[in-house]
Amino acid sequence: MPVPVTPARRPVGDPPGQTLPSPAPALAAAVLGFFVITLDALVVNVALPSIQDDLGGGVTGLQWVMDGYTLMFAALLLSSGALSDRIGARQAYAAGFALFIAASAACGCAPTLGVLIGARLLQGLGAAVMLPASMALIREAYPDQVERARAISIWAMGGAVASAAGPVLGGFLTLLSWRAIFFINLPVGLVALLLFTRIARSPRREAPLDRTGQIAAVVAMGGLTYGVIEAGADGVGAPRVLIALGLAIVALIVFLTSQARGRHPMVPLDLFRSRGVVVPLLGGFAFTVGFYGLVFLLSLYFQELRGLSSSATGLAFLPMTVVTAFMNLVAARAAERFGARVPIAVGLFLMAVGLMVLCVVPQSTPVRLMAVLLVPVGAGGALAVPALTAVLLDNVPAERAGTASGVLNTFRQLGGALAVAVYGALITTDFLHGMRVGLTISTVLLLVMAAAALTLKRPAEMTISMKETRP
Repeated sequence: MPVPVTPARRPVGDPPGQTLPSPAPALAAAVLGFFVITLDALVVNVALPSIQDDLGGGVTGLQWVMDGYTLMFAALLLSSGALSDRIGARQAYAAGFALFIAASAACGCAPTLGVLIGARLLQGLGAAVMLPASMALIREAYPDQVERARAISIWAMGGAVASAAGPVLGGFLTLLSWRAIFFINLPVGLVALLLFTRIARSPRREAPLDRTGQIAAVVAMGGLTYGVIEAGADGVGAPRVLIALGLAIVALIVFLTSQARGRHPMVPLDLFRSRGVVVPLLGGFAFTVGFYGLVFLLSLYFQELRGLSSSATGLAFLPMTVVTAFMNLVAARAAERFGARVPIAVGLFLMAVGLMVLCVVPQSTPVRLMAVLLVPVGAGGALAVPALTAVLLDNVPAERAGTASGVLNTFRQLGGALAVAVYGALITTDFLHGMRVGLTISTVLLLVMAAAALTLKRPAEMTISMKETRP
């Protein structure tokens, strides 16, 4: 999500009157980066059975292959915007991309499941550095507001295409080898690194780092995810599970205390006083729980219980992918005509209906019909997410837009990590029953947030409220 920085300016020492370089390389590099970091959150799902056949391990190991990436992404995203400001957007983005490429190569060459999980953690670290730096790079390259808005739309489309195409692309790449889903990042990354040679160095500026908050966030998210995943294998009462969950609670208390009392908190707690902030954050969390959880569960279901190949599994997600791409174009017009709360409520409700139907269909349901039943989930998500982002940014001051966007991305990535952790634990004993319980949880969350979206103010009311609260 966008992280505002200072407007573009020429680095100190450049001769006056020098022509600014073309912004196209910066935009191209930003789009490529956003594409691969979004793709790698979902492309792995379809390859999980192949990874298990090659490297061994049970469901717990597969959960960590998924969550190693999203966990680091979520935990470090909160402070990576400040890091980008301190060392410069171009420098931070290049470093993050280089780490991401190296980690992708390590994933593709991993001889054991443990090495693969460790490399996925490094991928998540690289992605966390890249995301805010990519938006900062666009802001520097496009000082004109109108041109910048167009560039951001192109950037966002790269992520939307990657999100929708992830399962399909993963299925076909796995026909070659599951390792191909990681090696495909290498040529993309090399092109991006070549583009960096045509991008001017970014200026640096002072940006405080909340070290206590960042460490506490990593421990809290890591402890919670570890505890939930291992509970599926060892039971909730296992000592290491209880220790992990207890550590997560203590770390959460430390985090909240540091944000309330710290001089430079990553997440100012007064943000959560506004319903226009809380609803988008929780709505983004519910969306990711539903979408990531569904792709994770059905990728295993189609291959383990229905006997589909990886390519056939990818094709099962194709109708949802096509409709999602179309709805991304419709979403902006719907928000302009009806206001943001209607697309949010309708979109989340559509997702809930789609998941509810999938909960009750029998196991003998033809795969083609199940592929059609996935369409409301993708369409609803594509309708709701842009409006959620718009409501969030409309309800925070301009100087906090970057912080709010970072928090939204963190909520979404955490939702994905917890979905894989919880739903993976549910399917360890009885896959079909666990899958239905997981989809039911997602349905309830989405219905609650669809109802909450209807309590948001209409656009006219929001404008009056903002004028009344403006100093």
